[in-house]
Amino acid sequence: MKTPILENNRVKLLPLSLENYTHVIDIAKQDKLVQYSPSKIDTPKDLEIYVKTALERAEANKAMPFIIFDKEKQTYAGCTRYGFINTTNKVLYIGWTWIGREFQSTGLNMNMKFLMLQYAFETLKFDKVGFTIDERNIRSRKAVEKIGGTLEGILRNDVLMPDGFKRSTCCYSILIEEWDTIKTSIFKGF
Repeated sequence: MKTPILENNRVKLLPLSLENYTHVIDIAKQDKLVQYSPSKIDTPKDLEIYVKTALERAEANKAMPFIIFDKEKQTYAGCTRYGFINTTNKVLYIGWTWIGREFQSTGLNMNMKFLMLQYAFETLKFDKVGFTIDERNIRSRKAVEKIGGTLEGILRNDVLMPDGFKRSTCCYSILIEEWDTIKTSIFKGF
């Protein structure tokens, strides 16, 4: 499954590669940018490993990683991806998203999520899009709830974090049956 280019007036999501990830090295260095993620990206070597892992998952048809280009600011903003792609059950997850602080609360994330949900439901014809978020990450939880995500439950103490903490993970989802309503109410005008 090839990673597509997704684009609207605000954002362009391009396939992440070993050739373009260097555009976000400085952003990845921002303090505590991925504090609620089990991934480590804050050094160039860690970021390279992160990208190589994402590309290996893409090669196995289990992920589609993107680099994010903010068209308004004319610069790269971070990364995101589809992951845990299950073509048999038509389920995938949106996540592994990190954008620099200067891009947060600017509407960029809403535009990205709209494009990714639209592609998942309307082009790929998937039945469910999931999101997994550290229980402590209130900001991300509210963002997913804002776009219509429903909390399905919490997996307790299920992910070991780099600092040794065992996090609990909130599982959210949007179903294909909900997409038209979400598209016309939450994403009207996109």
